[in-house]
Amino acid sequence: MHQILVYADSLSWGIIPSTRNRFRFEQRWPGVMELELARMGQSVRVIEDCLNGRRTVWNDPFKPGRNGLVGIEQRIEVNSPLSLVILFLGTNDFQSMHEHNAWHSAQGISALISAIKRAPIEPGMPEPKILVVAPPALQKAKGPIAPKFEGAEHKVIDLASAIELIAAENSCPFFNAGTVTNTSKVDGVHLDEDQHLALGRALAAKVRELFSES
Repeated sequence: MHQILVYADSLSWGIIPSTRNRFRFEQRWPGVMELELARMGQSVRVIEDCLNGRRTVWNDPFKPGRNGLVGIEQRIEVNSPLSLVILFLGTNDFQSMHEHNAWHSAQGISALISAIKRAPIEPGMPEPKILVVAPPALQKAKGPIAPKFEGAEHKVIDLASAIELIAAENSCPFFNAGTVTNTSKVDGVHLDEDQHLALGRALAAKVRELFSES
């Protein structure tokens, strides 16, 4: 059985746009991916480590524990053996309290890749592949989260290209979520149920391709 760790934020946790509710496992993209891979004949277990508000390498000044770099090596150790880590972060680097651009966020992804690679896994366990996923481009935020993401749609420009370059430099496979879905029209940041479905199916195909190459 392949174990896949999804290390991500609220786009993968499955927050229902403009609410504090959560889509069911089979509705959010990691669950869609697991079920789709099973349908393809792949024996997989998807482990969700998805935290609302998680940044790549920065702290949230209002909520503790949102720095994605802190503790990631131990997450790899805890969940080993892993065949694959799906790294899907970046959106929260552009919250209004941060003055980051695409290059800054991509450097955060690079630091996370390095941390995953140096994780202290037990001897003989495989070093997992790392699939780097760029989030879909942010739209103008609406509703309760609008102040939190004010101006983010401008700061995030060229993020997918910057992350793709980092993935290539680190010899990691890459997937641009923006090629299969936009963000929700409801809040401009998260994903609707049909968008989770499209992304989960697309990532299932990508993961199957990666496993067939092994």
